[in-house]
Amino acid sequence: MNTCVIMAEVIRPPQLRYTQDNQTAIADMEVQFTGLRPEDPPSKLKVIGWGLLAQEMQTAYSIGDQVVIEGRLGINSVDRPEGFKEKQAELTASKIYSLGVTDISSPPLSSAPPAAATPAATSTRSKAPKASPPPAAEPDFDDIPF
Repeated sequence: MNTCVIMAEVIRPPQLRYTQDNQTAIADMEVQFTGLRPEDPPSKLKVIGWGLLAQEMQTAYSIGDQVVIEGRLGINSVDRPEGFKEKQAELTASKIYSLGVTDISSPPLSSAPPAAATPAATSTRSKAPKASPPPAAEPDFDDIPF
């Protein structure tokens, strides 16, 4: 089974195109993710989406977005002008989840939640009363034991 899940940052916006035969949408973008060790440079990966996912990629994602991508990892051989073949990894996405716009290479600015950092986020309105717990379920006196 070939399933890969990565968390990465979009570094090249999705480019949408269509197949010639049946006009199926295809989008590709480039993402980067941090290495296993702190001294490792970020790795880059091409991500491909097909059909409705390709159209969603085009409209929903741009440079700097942090995403979690689930899909199949593949290797393509590309003929280089220098006369040799180069192998390039490619992730064919099946699902993409947005985590917002952040830079994964830099640490977070603070550990405090955003609402605590801005005084405008606090409200002077009274808080809603807490909901009471749901009533206890009535005992089941059914004759069938299962």
